[in-house]
Amino acid sequence: MLELVIRGGAVVRPEGVSKADIGVEGGRIARIAPEISEPAEAEISADGLHIFPGHIDVHVHFNEPGNALWEGIETGSSAFAAGGGTLFFDMPLNSVPCTLDGAEFDRKLAAMRALSHTDFALWGGLTPANLDRLPELAERGAIGIKAFMSNSGMKEFLHADDGTLYDGMKTAAALGRVVAVHAESDALTAYLSSQLRGANRTTWRDYVESRPVFAELEAISRALILAEETGCKLHIVHISSGRGVVLAAEARARGVDVTLETCPHYLAFTAEDLAHLGAVGKCAPPLRGEAEADLLWDEVLAGTLDIIASDHSPCPPEMKLGADFFGLWGGISGVQSSLNVLLTEGWHRRSLPLERIASMLSDGPARRFGVEGKGRLEVGFDADLALVDLHETFTLERSHLLYRHRQSPYIGHTFKGAVKQTFQRGRPIWSEGKVSRPGDVRLVSPT
Repeated sequence: MLELVIRGGAVVRPEGVSKADIGVEGGRIARIAPEISEPAEAEISADGLHIFPGHIDVHVHFNEPGNALWEGIETGSSAFAAGGGTLFFDMPLNSVPCTLDGAEFDRKLAAMRALSHTDFALWGGLTPANLDRLPELAERGAIGIKAFMSNSGMKEFLHADDGTLYDGMKTAAALGRVVAVHAESDALTAYLSSQLRGANRTTWRDYVESRPVFAELEAISRALILAEETGCKLHIVHISSGRGVVLAAEARARGVDVTLETCPHYLAFTAEDLAHLGAVGKCAPPLRGEAEADLLWDEVLAGTLDIIASDHSPCPPEMKLGADFFGLWGGISGVQSSLNVLLTEGWHRRSLPLERIASMLSDGPARRFGVEGKGRLEVGFDADLALVDLHETFTLERSHLLYRHRQSPYIGHTFKGAVKQTFQRGRPIWSEGKVSRPGDVRLVSPT
């Protein structure tokens, strides 16, 4: 007897979408068939719903230990589960201390095991101060190594100069770990910010001007060259521009091992939206103009992007208040809304195929980071899945959010497609508007 059968859903798989039953045994998918006749301990009707693989978000900042008042593992993972998420990768900052050595990895791991509602992976950091600690991070199971090519906003996490990045990439290549980079030129962004602030130009428009697309392109170019020279696996996080995607894709075509990530907010908003969003829409790289956003959508529709991640980076509301836009904390809270954005802006408005959405949110992350048994609805894979009503329309209200601080640029946004249930290894972690722990959350590491 199977543990669970989910009957009659439209199953989203790489080869397309088809109505089928899914049988679960031992937390894994045991059968997928048009009809499963044998009995089960529990049955769920998914009639009228689509079944997606659980969302894998490779880029979140839950900030615990040390900065849990900004978000926290419990609230962040709860919001993630409500959005169809089953595995997140927590960044090495803005935890304090940052995850730069084995001891801090262990401390964060203990907190995750105690508080997370979903499976998780942990990034290690790369700074000029911890090059010798990368092996101990890899030994403990770090999913990859993250570096900032510009000021991170935290004194505890220094940006990686070219020498640090070069040496770090060589070490990461030997360790078999992906290096992820925040690709903006520190020299250019610092210079332009100084010039503008020195002239008392501190509005949102000035902030956007201080971090132009060419500063992103310059950093992407350097990272690609270093990855090519070292043989390192490179992942470029939150690419904000269509031109940035094209530049990286050209390098991939000549053999550089690089994957490309963008975020839902670059697809849902443009720089002009900052006029009404204010600091809740501030991020780095910043939101771009409409023409650049259209180019980015072109690359999504063309299948060039590998991964879409939230870059959930929350803070207390008071850190978003003030007249100087440069001085306000930059980070967007969005981990609960990624699938909603792609279904609304992509599938509903631009006919982006559902299997392509599943690829960027689930299969692409699993394949890039060597995560076995996750990311697809296949026999033998973990029964991590989301049941979604594609035809339900709702407007996101502040009360819907499960974050510690209920602020998000998506509040007031009308979405097409609602997550009804989320399962981790066949156990519900989000159902009927309530989140629960599955009792068995795991650290996921590369294989």
